[in-house]
Amino acid sequence: MRRAAAAATTRIRIGMAAEEVRQASAAATAAEAASASVPAPAGSRWARVWPSALRWIPTSTERIIAAEKRLLSILKTGYVQEQVNIGSAPPGSKVKWFRSSSDEPRFINTVTFDSKENAPTLVMVHGYGASQGFFFRNFDALASRFRVIAIDQLGWGGSSRPDFDCRSTEETEAWFIDSFEEWRKAKNLSNFILLGHSFGGYVAAKYALQHPEHVQHLILVGSAGFSSETDHSSEWLTKFRATWKGMLVNHLWESNFTPQRIVRGLGPWGPDLVRRYTTARFGSHSTGELLTENESSLLTDYIYHTLAAKASGELCLKHIFSLGAFARKPLLHSASDWKVPTTFIYGHDDWMNYQGAQQARKDMKVPCEIISPTGRTFCVYR
Repeated sequence: MRRAAAAATTRIRIGMAAEEVRQASAAATAAEAASASVPAPAGSRWARVWPSALRWIPTSTERIIAAEKRLLSILKTGYVQEQVNIGSAPPGSKVKWFRSSSDEPRFINTVTFDSKENAPTLVMVHGYGASQGFFFRNFDALASRFRVIAIDQLGWGGSSRPDFDCRSTEETEAWFIDSFEEWRKAKNLSNFILLGHSFGGYVAAKYALQHPEHVQHLILVGSAGFSSETDHSSEWLTKFRATWKGMLVNHLWESNFTPQRIVRGLGPWGPDLVRRYTTARFGSHSTGELLTENESSLLTDYIYHTLAAKASGELCLKHIFSLGAFARKPLLHSASDWKVPTTFIYGHDDWMNYQGAQQARKDMKVPCEIISPTGRTFCVYR
């Protein structure tokens, strides 16, 4: 979900008066607490006896998977969906998900598409506030050439949503990198192509830096997290932070007031907000031609259930980025350590641009390809 965290948060906050924002925050917190007081985890007694129509937040893990199946049913390519058990945590890991108060096993929701024999494996990692179903328009074309495997990162989509209690950038990175590595082991994968979009690009790149022996090629699509605030001094952001609105927005950011909390706070009115978002987000960029009416309806339903479910992985935001979505530990600073051939893909309005890609490749000592809206360049450094 490109720029969803920064843009959606900023648009919502700036347009509200200070008191209204504080009231919205309190209402959202109260709604989440009320929902939590009626436990309805997948397979529990409460989930069976408490009608979903009477829940303040009408969603569940089962409804996420059901929405996913409806969305993927429009594809021509067959697939297998599975919940891959990733255990608790590897020895010596800094991850916190094994300390969750929940005793449910940890799973990564995984979709593997039918492919030709001996086709190279392509693993796809979604961005912030998203899940693997956001790639649904890409799956058929990619599956004609690759063995495509798409996952929901831990804490998102149909994957397990443990309590998120990371307290630092290092712990937060370990949450995603280590859980992905445990998933790789469970799937017995090696020598695969790894594609990450937006925040998923950040995770994929960090994983490739730690485990280059498993990644044949890295593809970063509109990757976030390359530069820090000091790399790109922003005059408007400095001025905005000096205002009362800026101080309020920064406080909410550091308090992990995510867009998903607003969806949950609205309860049964949340789907309508998501419907408006989907229409504006995809309709304006496509002049109504990108998604059919059926696709738009199915995607809206899918997005709602993935956003409204228990807060988990989404709470990574403040630990990875500062206000304005500037990385606290930018990938650009690790370019000289790159060991995996990389392709950068970015659009007209994206996290990464030509200048950022060119800056990244200056220090890279591996084959590097840049694909942009205006053309394509290829460079090799040894």
